[in-house]
Order: sequence, then C-alpha cells, then structure tokens
Amino acid sequence: MLKKIILGISIILTGVMLAACGSVDNLSSDTNSSSGSKSKTQLTGQTNSGYYQGVIKNGRYQTSKSRGVSVQQESNQFNIKGFENGLLNISKNQFSTKEYIFQEGQYLSTKQVEAWLGRKSKSNPTGLNPKKSKSTNPKTRTPVYLSQINEQDYMTRTGKSLKLSGMTVGLAINSVDYYKKTQYGPTFETDISNMEVSQHGKEIANQVLQRLRSKKALKNIPIVIALYKQASDDSLVGGNFFTYSVNKQGSSKINKWTAIKQKNYVFPLQSSQKGPSQNDEDAFANFKSETQSFFPNLSGVTAQAQYTNGSLSGMNINITTQFYSQTEIISFTQYIQTAAQKYLPANAPIDITVQSTEGIQSFLSRKANEKKFSAHIFNSY
Repeated sequence: MLKKIILGISIILTGVMLAACGSVDNLSSDTNSSSGSKSKTQLTGQTNSGYYQGVIKNGRYQTSKSRGVSVQQESNQFNIKGFENGLLNISKNQFSTKEYIFQEGQYLSTKQVEAWLGRKSKSNPTGLNPKKSKSTNPKTRTPVYLSQINEQDYMTRTGKSLKLSGMTVGLAINSVDYYKKTQYGPTFETDISNMEVSQHGKEIANQVLQRLRSKKALKNIPIVIALYKQASDDSLVGGNFFTYSVNKQGSSKINKWTAIKQKNYVFPLQSSQKGPSQNDEDAFANFKSETQSFFPNLSGVTAQAQYTNGSLSGMNINITTQFYSQTEIISFTQYIQTAAQKYLPANAPIDITVQSTEGIQSFLSRKANEKKFSAHIFNSY
C-alpha cells in the first residue's frame, strides 16, 4: 500500500512537471495527416524554469513509443520512478530547460526495445542480454543484466519548427536476477556484483550507442547514456544512477564515463546498516519521536533519503495515521509543519505525505534552501 501511494504522488508530480498545460504554443503545421488535413504541433506551458516544456501533436501529448517495456513485470515500483526521475535530472545538466523542449522517446519502438531486452539467440540476434545457459545453478548460470531502457528526446525551436537536437538513454542494470527453474516453480535469485553491473552495463551501452548512430536522424546529435543500478524487489527505495557518458555528434564509441556517487536509504536504518550522516539520522529520529508523541494513532513514520556525493539531496517522509475526523487531520498537519521546520535537515528538498486507510490526507513540501514547509489538506465534498 505504501509503495502504491508514494508512486501515485510521484506520477502526479511528474505530470505537473512535464505537462503543466496552462498554455500552449502553436508551432509548425506543415505535416500532412492520414486524413489529408494538416497536423498541428504545440508546446505545453512552462510553469517553472526548472521544468521542460513538452510536445503536443494534434491535441495529444506525445507518449513514448516504448514506455513501460521491461524484461519482466517490475515488482519494485520505486525502481521505475527512480529510473525515470533520475534520468530527467541527468538530462537537465546537459540539455537546459531554457533552451530545450522535452519529447518522450520516438525513435525506439516497443518491438525494438523488447528485442533488445531479450536474450541473444538465433531467433533474436539483437538481444543485449547474454545467451541463456543450460545451467540453472546460481553460481554458473548466465543472469539477465539489462532490465529497462528509457529514451528521452530533446528538441530545439527554430521559428515555428522543432528539431531533434539531443537524446538521453537510460539503461537499468539488475543487481539481482530473479528466475524460475520450472514455469510454475519457486523463484530463485542470483546476486550480481557491483563490478559485474558496471562492466556489463558499459559493454551494453557501447552496443546501444552504435545502434542509435545507425539511424539517420541520430547520426549527428549529442547522445547521453546513463547507467542505473536497480534495487532488489524487496527494497523500500529504488536504485541509483552510478555513471553516465556524453557522446558528441557523430561519435559511435564511448570514450569517457563520469561517475555519479549516489545512494538511497530508508530511515529509520536497520541496526546492521550504517548511514552517511549521523546528524540526519538524529534529526529524523527527533522528528519521528515528536510526531508520535503528539498523536497516538500513528501506524508508522518512515523516510526515503537520497545522498549525492555524501550530502543529502532529497527526502520523502511517509506518515501513516488512523485519523477519524477532518479537524484531527488539520491540527496534525499544522503541527507537522512546525515540527518539520524545527527538526528536519535544512538545505534539502523534503516531501511529507500523511495517509490513512482512506487515502492521502495531507501533503507538505519544502524546496531546497527554503525555510518554511507549504501544506495542503485534502478535503471531500
């Protein structure tokens, strides 16, 4: 339930970031549609300089041609959202939101991505995962390394026309390979070491870059390729990007990788786990204690924390309650607003979700370098 609700919020926020359709901008309309009429391309409004404008064609948002394709049904939804959002942040460092327009991937089809995610075989020569071994022994079998591919296209505007001017491709690499020895048998797992994740990820990335360059439209644009290490299925946080490469126009071989030092944690930490900051752990512990002492009907207070280069870069806190009245929700939210400002770490973006069995009750948020938390209480009519 926790995963589904947090995922729901992430989807809502992502939609706000990209779609923000307060206004649209008419662009070129010189492409003939199948009905004989001219198609129209528009842009979503940009509500914040930190977000990209998106592309609308014929009144519809341009969805990805291969969105949601993975090796198997992804059971850890945090991997999916972490993969997409993290890739977007990497893109912002290369393609400015002020100069570029975001378009969901249009150059890799569902069929093509499905083939690439498959194992290499006679019937699937383009598979990027290794051939299936006869052995089912975890120590000798060949695992599936590549799990997801995400394409993001970046456009520039010239007059009333849009031109593809850059691309980012994310490759999600498994840290654990799950498999069955028989169709309906139990699930087994093979751990994949960090060294293997990096080695195979980089090998696959080189193949992907070569294949992208074989497409006429992609020969002379910068292409960013980023590698993401997926978390295990039972993890309460998603995985993390650990390296990326910026490949200039025309280059079909990756010559340089840039490391990303990023890691995710769940607070409170398990007794055997060591976090990067005792101060942040103490701050969350104080906030949790204060919150639980204020209201007795709390089922739990947990947090997802992400650290980049050893410093806190973001935190999502989830509070599960047993509220029975709107006045309790209002009072509790107001109290959290004060306690969060007093106890939680400064200088990092923090979101707080208050939920019960009835759904989300309230939501609080503070951006990086801001002091006060904004709050919204959900009402019913």
